[in-house]
Amino acid sequence: MVLSESEVMQSLKSVIDPEIGINIVDLGLVYGLEIKEHFVKVTMTLTTPGCPMHDSMTKWAEKSLRALDPGMEVAINLVWSPRWSPEKMSDQAKSELGY
Repeated sequence: MVLSESEVMQSLKSVIDPEIGINIVDLGLVYGLEIKEHFVKVTMTLTTPGCPMHDSMTKWAEKSLRALDPGMEVAINLVWSPRWSPEKMSDQAKSELGY
């Protein structure tokens, strides 16, 4: 089964940044996807390099994708470049946060 980009992004929307209260997709933390049969690689960042939740958030992202296909191999590539900024947020997230 090959998942669509839309299915993957929708699943990742279930991962909420606990400090901000908005999902990682709308925050603009997902930088890229590689999708193959039974394999998904997510390249993502966090709002700050020293985020104490980095282990939890990457595990939550992995868990959300495995729920789509329990046999799928999932790789989370956490990067710090380019650095995240509020400009990467969706219009909805900016509105919720008063930008």
